[in-house]
Amino acid sequence: MVNNTGKFTWEVEGMTCVNCAAGVERFLSRKGMKDIFVDFASKEVRFTNEDEALDLELIRKGIQKMGYTIVEDGAVAPFWTLTRKLWFTGLLTLPMVANHILMLLGVHIHVLHLVWVQFALATPVFVVGLLHFGKSAWASLQERYPNMDVLIFLGSTAAYSYSVIGTVLNEADYIFYETAASIITLVLLGNWLEERAVSRTNAAIEALEKLQPAKARVLMPSGAVVTLDIGEVEKGQVLLINEGDAIPADGRVVSGEGSVDESFLTGESLPVFKEVSQDLTGGTTLLSGNISMEVRATGESSMLGQIIRMVKKAQQDKPGIQRLADRISAVFVPVVVGISALTLLLGYSVFGLTFTQALMNAIAVLVISCPCAMGLATPTAVAVGIGRLAKEGILVKGGKTLEKFAAIKRIVFDKTGTLTTGKFQVVHTRYEEADQNLIHRLVYTLEQKSSHPIAKSLLEWLEHQQIREGERLEGATEIKGKGVEARNAAGNVFRIGSAAILPETLLYLKKDYQVFLTRDNDLLAAFSLEDTLSSGASETVQYLHHQAIKTVVLSGDQDKKVAQLATKIGIEDYFSEQTPAQKLDRIEQWSDEIPTAMVGDGINDAAALARANIGISLGNASQVAINAADIVLLSGRMDQLIRAFGISKATLQTIRQNLFWAFAYNIVAIPMAAMGFLNPMYGAMFMAFSDVVVIGNSLRLNIKKIV
Repeated sequence: MVNNTGKFTWEVEGMTCVNCAAGVERFLSRKGMKDIFVDFASKEVRFTNEDEALDLELIRKGIQKMGYTIVEDGAVAPFWTLTRKLWFTGLLTLPMVANHILMLLGVHIHVLHLVWVQFALATPVFVVGLLHFGKSAWASLQERYPNMDVLIFLGSTAAYSYSVIGTVLNEADYIFYETAASIITLVLLGNWLEERAVSRTNAAIEALEKLQPAKARVLMPSGAVVTLDIGEVEKGQVLLINEGDAIPADGRVVSGEGSVDESFLTGESLPVFKEVSQDLTGGTTLLSGNISMEVRATGESSMLGQIIRMVKKAQQDKPGIQRLADRISAVFVPVVVGISALTLLLGYSVFGLTFTQALMNAIAVLVISCPCAMGLATPTAVAVGIGRLAKEGILVKGGKTLEKFAAIKRIVFDKTGTLTTGKFQVVHTRYEEADQNLIHRLVYTLEQKSSHPIAKSLLEWLEHQQIREGERLEGATEIKGKGVEARNAAGNVFRIGSAAILPETLLYLKKDYQVFLTRDNDLLAAFSLEDTLSSGASETVQYLHHQAIKTVVLSGDQDKKVAQLATKIGIEDYFSEQTPAQKLDRIEQWSDEIPTAMVGDGINDAAALARANIGISLGNASQVAINAADIVLLSGRMDQLIRAFGISKATLQTIRQNLFWAFAYNIVAIPMAAMGFLNPMYGAMFMAFSDVVVIGNSLRLNIKKIV
């Protein structure tokens, strides 16, 4: 039995404007569907059906009745494609248009002046237009949401019908077959150009999807190696990856080693060396070496799957600036039909035009009007902008986020893991014992028992000192909040940790050092460490100041450390020793004052990230912080914030340019057509290319130099 309930995603061909999409959305809503999303640019229709009694086949037939085609998996592509329709109508229309132009130049081709020849050429074109535009136009009228096809259908039908009447009455002044044919052909040309251009706005998603290999080599428990489709790969299986292969899924290296290209994820062109127990991300490429990996996540659960899903979701999200365009588009077609009718009536009865001229002006009004440009203005720019961000390893959760981020006036930074890496460097040492190698071996043994970030940093530092063996100690245990202690065979007690392990006589040292090594309360060594600055942190702060954006450090760390960092990178305002609740209170206050973004990486930042006007997290942050954020900088590099802000501003500027063109075009073109300055054939040509102008402007975002 077919399951009719759940979430469904269909590819629907034939939608050409925002009103087409709105009509489909209205139809699905009347049928009781939930979570409806319809995008004519990407041809995607998504909805949720909760009614078990509803037959989805009725939904399919309803959409097809509206003049659209649902593309089925494995279905044979229809013969009568948009490209073939364009070729067919173009070949028949070209002689009539050429004759019209040649006639203006004083050249006459007798056979093309014959009315029956024009009728024979125009009629097949009109039939194609009738089927292509008429079905969709009628369905949209039934849904009470007229689309652009209504305008094209009315214009071409009026010109053709008037010409047929002229043919029957033998009135040469009534013959406008070339107008009827050129309207249909030029609009089809515009739809074809629009379809090709819109597909380029989704190039980022297509590029990401191509990173996922179709096959994977699986090592079976029996020892046999089989090749499976990627959809059949399961969590826990072991995959074999050879040099040059794309890694099929997320997982962990279980044997072998090699260099991996992770540039799509981090933007970093240098390969990353991977060995046993290290993580791998699906979609990256093994440049050298051979490895076997255990699968941890596949498909939509993998990092690549999540990125693709986030990019798609972001491209579907409408910024607030689009709302005005949507409201105007909803009433655009009825208003244009009304203007066209007034043009005919007033031109003939008030301004003394012949009925033929008044009708041509009315037809010109219908065909020159373009609601598509308004509908395409925002989604195409958002798709290209978010796609470019994704290519650079920046994920943005929604078109609204781009608009809001471009208007940010203050950015608040957490300290550790954001402005700093959370990795500590030893900058100064004090030895009270002559044998420094002994000191290093003792530190090595003790810190191996600690999970503290400073302990890990000390071990990395010791590796650079060529220390890979520790001193023999017994009973090493971690003392919560203090450090680690152990004994040697002689019974001496060794401790390493914070100033809490020092006797009172040595507490003065804590002003200059953070880690101490003692033997029976006697100091052996002291170490001063500094948290390293994140790559590009200083440059990012300088850039933000140049953009007149206020910067603030908001940290739970000690006042001295926060002050040093703020001074070092040029931030005047800082707040230290803040609890998560205090961070949230401050972010609430600041966000209510001016548009404020928060950059953080830890669990303790999640609430503040969610409350800020825009939350920004790093790719290596906690999952809680990533989920709470609106923007994720996958590489973890702070200077990606510069790119994110620059592209967001450029995208918003492009949306405004597109909307200005769309509104200005219609405001200027419709009166010109009504006054008779544009004949219908040229009107159809201008209308067809108005969409291409909007899409072309959006595509410039791909190559525009930013920052």
